[in-house]
Order: sequence, then structure tokens, then C-alpha cells
Amino acid sequence: MDASDAPVYPELTPETVKELWSRTYNTAGKPDWSHTFPYYHPEVVFQDSIQRVEGIEAFKALCGRLTDRCEELRMEIHSVARAGDAIHMQWTMTMMFKKFPSTPVYGATVLTLHRDGRIVGQRDYYDLWGDIFNGIPWFKGPYRRFMARKFG
Repeated sequence: MDASDAPVYPELTPETVKELWSRTYNTAGKPDWSHTFPYYHPEVVFQDSIQRVEGIEAFKALCGRLTDRCEELRMEIHSVARAGDAIHMQWTMTMMFKKFPSTPVYGATVLTLHRDGRIVGQRDYYDLWGDIFNGIPWFKGPYRRFMARKFG
């Protein structure tokens, strides 16, 4: 297959990114990323505050693990902007687990585009533990006092 036979996808603009990511999470039940995978470069590097994976197969496996852990997952996208080869998103993700209350996580994502237009890098920024601990009444106060005392 030469370049002219390669599938063509719409350009990743702030509008298409918002539409694609909204569709991923806002259905009843488990999230589904399958419609976004064609927009990722085979050599994608994903990183967040707890992990780094390289390659599309490792990224797909990561998405599968998140799907398996959550009963339901929703994402509200607050803003999307593009600057050069980077697309920035600000979001609130609410995870529903089997034995725990719903947990909103507030964060941002930077998608870095390859010269062919596909996503070659994704970096997610969020405070996972702080947002989760906010949902545990007896732990929230001590955790926030500790953070203020140690990190100001």
C-alpha cells in the first residue's frame, strides 16, 4: 500500500478532538476508545502522572485496563485549543468504580501531532490522589493539611 492508499481521517482540529473525546466517554457504561485509535501514530508515546507507554499496542492495552477498572467513566471537556502541532484540552473526568463513590478528576491533556497529522504524543496532567482523597470525608482534611504543611 502506498501513501495514496492510506486511510484519510479528518484533520484534528479543536472541534474534531472535542467531538471524538466526548463520544469516547459520554455513553452509558464502559468507555470506548476504538474510534480514536486510527488518529494515533503507531509510535505514540503516552504519559501521565503514574505511567508511560510507547507504541499503539501498549496504548490500546492501557485503555483496556482503564475500561476494566471502571464501571463507568464520563468526561466533560471544558476547552480545546490548538497551537502549532499541539492540541490542549482541559477536562473533568468522573470515574465510577464498583465499591467506591464517583470520583471527579480535574486535568488537562496535550496531544502532540506528527507531521502526518496523527497523534504521536499524549501527556495527561492531573492530581489523581488529591482528587480521589477529596471524596473520602475522613481522609480529605488530614491529606490537605499535610499537603499545605509540606508543599505550601
